[in-house]
Amino acid sequence: MPHQGQILQEAIKNSGISITRIVDELGITRPTIYRKFKDETLDYAFVTRIGSIIGHNFSDDFTTLQQTALPFVTQQVPVTPVQGVTQKQVSLQQPEPDCVKQLMALQTKHIALLEAYNELLLKVYGPR
Repeated sequence: MPHQGQILQEAIKNSGISITRIVDELGITRPTIYRKFKDETLDYAFVTRIGSIIGHNFSDDFTTLQQTALPFVTQQVPVTPVQGVTQKQVSLQQPEPDCVKQLMALQTKHIALLEAYNELLLKVYGPR
């Protein structure tokens, strides 16, 4: 059975919408989305954002077990806007008893932080 990243990749491929357009709308890099395709579980907010871009409802694609594995956003954290940088939503998740899930949630937050940092560097220094 394909995992969530593979399901996401297949849905994007079937939509006919280019990866470039999707990453531009999400404000992420191409390597980031390709890493997401390898993830067994994905963040609920990320999946719904992709679904809205490609016009696809993923609730039919994920099994009930996979849907319960999606970490739902429980709380929004305010972000202080920086001039010239687009604001991204950062969310906190409730602590999970399983260490692997905690590590995956931490990895997702870390990647989001690195992407925001890269975007800031591009705004300040421009492309290479």
